[in-house]
Formats: sequence, C-alpha cells, structure tokens
Amino acid sequence: MSLTLSAPAPLACCAPLAAPALSDAEADATATLFRALSDPARVRLVNILATSGGAVCACELTAPLGLSQPTVSHHLKKLTDAGLLEREQRGKWAYFSIKREAMARLAGLADLTKGAPR
Repeated sequence: MSLTLSAPAPLACCAPLAAPALSDAEADATATLFRALSDPARVRLVNILATSGGAVCACELTAPLGLSQPTVSHHLKKLTDAGLLEREQRGKWAYFSIKREAMARLAGLADLTKGAPR
C-alpha cells in the first residue's frame, strides 16, 4: 500500500489583499494611533467624542467614564499626543474633539472595498 501526500489547494476566499502596501513611515504613524487606542478607556473617549457632534469639555468626560479627572486627563493627553484628538483651550477649560484626518487614516485601513477586485 502506497500513501501519496499532496498540499491542499488554496481556498478562493483567501486571495491576497489588493490594497497597496504601507510605507515604513505610514506603518509607524498608524502603529502610534493603535497604541493610543490600546486602552479601553481611550477607546470609550474616542467613541464619546466621535458621537458628540463637536468639542467636549474635559470636565464632562469624567462621569461617563467613571474615572477621576487626573486619569481622564492622562488618557486625553495620550490621545492628543498620538494625533487622534484636537485640544482647544477656552479660559481655564480644555475642550477636545476628534481629529478627522486621523480617523480617516484608521478608517482607510479597514476599508476592504479599496483595491478589491470587481
């Protein structure tokens, strides 16, 4: 009795992605955005700001998150430093909003229709 082994045929659904490859600089910038989003509180902050329709005072973010003001400020700083948020000083209050360009970059990574065969 003889046994013949052969490699399985690739599945049609597993075709390579047709999207263009990221440059090293684009990959580094995108990794920075994802690192900033690696904390659940920061993801919630981005969600709150994205659905708010405008700039939100930092003082209004402690209650929805159930976190102290210094902790919320820490997370806001991380998100701002990563380029995900814009910060505007109004008197003694800081207002935060989503930086649309950064969100567009993240959305572009997940856009499976770009470069897809038709």
